[in-house]
Amino acid sequence: MRALVLAEGGSGFPPGADDFVLPPIFGSVTKPMVLVVLSVIIIATYFLLATRNLKIVPSKSQFVAETIYDFGRNNIAREQIGTKDFRPFVPLIFSLFTFVLVNNLFGIIPILQFPTMSRIGFPIALFIMVYLTIHAVGFKRHGFVGYFKHVMFPPNVPKAIYILLAPIEFVQRFVFQPLFLAVRVFAAMFAGHLLLLVFTLGGTALLEASTGFLKPASVVSWAIAIAMTFLEALIEVLQAYIFALLSANFIGAALAQEH
Repeated sequence: MRALVLAEGGSGFPPGADDFVLPPIFGSVTKPMVLVVLSVIIIATYFLLATRNLKIVPSKSQFVAETIYDFGRNNIAREQIGTKDFRPFVPLIFSLFTFVLVNNLFGIIPILQFPTMSRIGFPIALFIMVYLTIHAVGFKRHGFVGYFKHVMFPPNVPKAIYILLAPIEFVQRFVFQPLFLAVRVFAAMFAGHLLLLVFTLGGTALLEASTGFLKPASVVSWAIAIAMTFLEALIEVLQAYIFALLSANFIGAALAQEH
């Protein structure tokens, strides 16, 4: 791992933010850019191959593809947006879930070993797409003035309270809620990958230490790194789910007739 980090422009131990700034592979193309393209190829190829010959009794690959699709469609989009309005948004929610999931899992795959979402630019790009979708459907459903009224003036609230509540609701819905999508997945992937680097490179540093009694501690450090890898895998799946879930929830809130 240390050789991998150093080869990619990292600074060795202790690791820091510089280990996430990778040098170009060729031209201005960096490893995270390649991984994003690779993730799209992996997702598209898998689902095209798994669904090219659909059967009543599904094969293993068809079963997995159908399970993932059903999860995105029914457990995320339908539950959060509502039975009446969810269908047009299934492709978006399904794509967000699978895209974020694969790019997160890159962080624990040997050789690749870099979660793309740990670079803030990629979550921001997804956040902008979701942001535009949320407010586009809100303006379409309620009208320009009606949507602002829907967001800023919830019913059954004393009018005097609106003086404080309206600007808070505006900032929350138009700034903090969607921005939270990007920051949450970025922070989780950045922190998780950094912890893996700390324990992995820490074990190497302890093994190479001149003080002999520190060398056995390297085994403990590497054992923690292995345990952290399993925990990180769980977090990567959860963050993909939460990103898609919150996206669907915000879309559902924009479409709702009541605040």
